[in-house]
Amino acid sequence: MLPAFTSLRHLATNRMRRAASEFRMTVPWGEIRGQVWGPSNGRPVLCLHGWADNCGTFNSLIPLLPKDWRFVAIDFPGHGLSSHRPDGCFYSFPLYAADVRRVVEALQWKRFSIMGHSMGGNVAGTFSALYPEMIDALVLLDTYGFLPTQVTDIFKNMRKGINDQIQYDNKTEERKERVYTYEKAKERLKAANPSLSDQSADILLERALREVEGGFVFTRDFRINLKNIANYNMEQCLHMMSQVKAPVMILLAKDGLFKTFVLPDGYVDLILKSWANQKATIVNVEGDHHIHLNRPESMASIITDFLQSHSPVKPQSESNNNQSSKL
Repeated sequence: MLPAFTSLRHLATNRMRRAASEFRMTVPWGEIRGQVWGPSNGRPVLCLHGWADNCGTFNSLIPLLPKDWRFVAIDFPGHGLSSHRPDGCFYSFPLYAADVRRVVEALQWKRFSIMGHSMGGNVAGTFSALYPEMIDALVLLDTYGFLPTQVTDIFKNMRKGINDQIQYDNKTEERKERVYTYEKAKERLKAANPSLSDQSADILLERALREVEGGFVFTRDFRINLKNIANYNMEQCLHMMSQVKAPVMILLAKDGLFKTFVLPDGYVDLILKSWANQKATIVNVEGDHHIHLNRPESMASIITDFLQSHSPVKPQSESNNNQSSKL
C-alpha cells in the first residue's frame, strides 16, 4: 500500500517556492494523481485544469493564494500523471464530473470551493449543478462554466465520436508513441498552445512528459483528442446554470479562449444574462487564455478577495486515514 500523499517535493521555478505534496488515489482503472498545498484542516479548494493540460497549470497561482487554505489540484484521467481510462472507454464531461465525485469522496470533503480553468471550469460548472449542496463558491477561469452545442450538431458529434473511438480501438497494432527531445516536445506544446510562455510550458511539461530511451513521450491519452460524444444544448445548459446555488465568479481574459473559439450568435449573451440573473461576479482581465499560469499575480488578489468574501461556515478537513494510506 502506497501512501495517499507522497513524494513531498519543492517545485523548482523562481515563482514556485511553496512546497507541494503529491496526491494519489486508486480508482478501478488505476490512479488519479495530483498535487496538494496547505494544511489538512485548511479551507478546501479543488482545482481543475483545462483540456490537454495538467494540474501544473496551478503551480504559479496557488503559491500566491492564502497559505492556510487546502488546495488539491488533480490531473484528470488521461492527463498528466493520472492513469488513462480503460480500453474502449470515452472521455466526456459526465465522466470527468464522476471523477471529481470520486476525488471528493476519497478526501471526505462534504463542502468545498471549486476553481476550474477552461475545460476544468466546464466540469466545475457541471459538478456544481449536479451537487449544489457540496459547493460553497465557484471560480471560473476563462470559461463560462458551460459550453452549449447547437442541437443540429449534438448527434453529428456523437456519431463522429463513436466512429473515431471504434477506429482507434481497431488500430492497436499501428499505435506508436512518438519520441521527442525535450526541446521538440516543448515546441509541440507551444504550437498547440500559443499563449504559453516558455516558463509556463516548462511547468506543464513536468507532468506532461515521461522519459524513455532516446528522449521523451507525452503522458496524455491520445483519446482525449477524439470528439466528445456528450454535449448539451442551450436549454440544458441554462437549466444546469439555474441549479448552481453557490456564489460564482467568472474571470475572462480579454485575449483568451473566446477571442478565437467563437460560440454561435447570441449564445454568449444568453449565458452572461443567465449568470447575471444569478448575481455572478464577472471580471474582465488583460491577458491570454493561460493568464493564471503566465501572470498569476494579475488575478491572485481577485480570487482571494472573492473566496474570502464567501467563506464557508465550517471548514472541512480530510481524514487522517487519507494521509496515511493509499485510497
